Amino acid sequence: MTANETIHPTAPAPEIDASCRLPLLALLVGASVWLVVGTVLALIASIKFHAPEFLAACPLLTYGRVVAAANDALVYGFCLPASLAVIIWVFARLSQTVYTLPLVPVVAAHIWHLGVFIGLLSILLGHSTGFTWLEFPRGGSILLFVAFVLIAIPTAASFGFRLEKDLYPSHWFLLAALLWFPWSYASANIFLVAMPVRGVAQGVVNLWFANNLLYVWFSLVGLGIGFYFLPKLTGRPLQTYYYALYVFWTLALFGTWCGLPQGSPFPAWITTLSSVAAVLLIVPLIGVTVVFGRSLGGPGSDGPMGGPLSFVKFGLVSFLLSTLMYIALACPQISRLLEFTWFGVAQSQLQILGFLAMVLFGAIYYILPRALGFDFIAPQFIRAHCFLAGLGVVFWVAPLALAGYAQGANAYSLDASLNWLRISTLGLGFILLGNLLFALNILAMFLTWKLNLVKTLFAAITAPLKVSEVKS
Repeated sequence: MTANETIHPTAPAPEIDASCRLPLLALLVGASVWLVVGTVLALIASIKFHAPEFLAACPLLTYGRVVAAANDALVYGFCLPASLAVIIWVFARLSQTVYTLPLVPVVAAHIWHLGVFIGLLSILLGHSTGFTWLEFPRGGSILLFVAFVLIAIPTAASFGFRLEKDLYPSHWFLLAALLWFPWSYASANIFLVAMPVRGVAQGVVNLWFANNLLYVWFSLVGLGIGFYFLPKLTGRPLQTYYYALYVFWTLALFGTWCGLPQGSPFPAWITTLSSVAAVLLIVPLIGVTVVFGRSLGGPGSDGPMGGPLSFVKFGLVSFLLSTLMYIALACPQISRLLEFTWFGVAQSQLQILGFLAMVLFGAIYYILPRALGFDFIAPQFIRAHCFLAGLGVVFWVAPLALAGYAQGANAYSLDASLNWLRISTLGLGFILLGNLLFALNILAMFLTWKLNLVKTLFAAITAPLKVSEVKS
């Protein structure tokens, strides 16, 4: 037995899961609430675009404020805390040790949700910073940064205490994600909010951050989680280990240079470099396709329909389509037609709701029953959620992409895209119904766990003392 095994002996899986219980609940309960809030705001924004008179008397719900609040609620309210919850569990399981300092993420989760609340309220009151995907003012953004660091430190410590020294592919992606977000988020806030740069540099920094958040960070987290759960759910080891390593390095190398449209008012060499890097994303895309395709086919590949594997497979397919759309926007002939249209919105929404959110749903449906020790209260909601979410993403993203094509083909006329936008609102309605089922399942699990905890404490308090205890 090594010294490391003596200090941190291998813990059984139930003990590891129990050590993650409080951080998971603190992060996921709030994330499920913000998911519903963000989807409701997105639905309001979608309706207001083709029906401006809807809620027109409420100054807090103007289109510009609502769409920014909706995007930030989905990204910062749901995607990031839910991702951190899954990363905590995956790192603890891969390390084969109980999670280190579990109360720190619990405190950090409350700080995070407070920061999201302050940020969303500030946006609706008209105090947004004005920078896309970075609308939270200083108060909210500082809280998010502090909370993320507080969660990342004990999670990285769990990685340091691992007994298996060989790294699994998910280690590379998720550890990089823990470092990538605070670096990019702090840099963007320093150069745009705290000590703002002037002129063209502001637009470059803003688009650089948006790309690093929505594409690079989301890809690192989504692929890291997907590569962990694919073999676990299919019963077949992850195939082509070195392809996964190849995907990681090429994604980190090429992905961070993208995101600057060719029609932007920036020096030509910057937009050209961005376009070349975006086209080179075809390299990690091919690697993901190979890993994904070869890892399927195990005994559990067909799975139960609507189970965790269905969410993960849908999410990885969405990543392939989203990356193809991203590459297409970098091609000069296509970008002339589609840039600055609804097509770009379709790509980002597919990355958020079609890729990362779906992978997170599958992971959460697998993790939470193991962490709490009992199954979901309404398991039938899971299958309904899968159906509604998949249908909603299709009816949300495809009409937006077609609206972008119609807009570009008709001299950027908004009238040409209105019918497609009305259809996309229907897709958001399906997504909202699915998200409500997800939130109800999470809240029911949380309340059941609370009730069981109260019953256990009450039984312990009211239990009669043993005779030996009375004599003593």
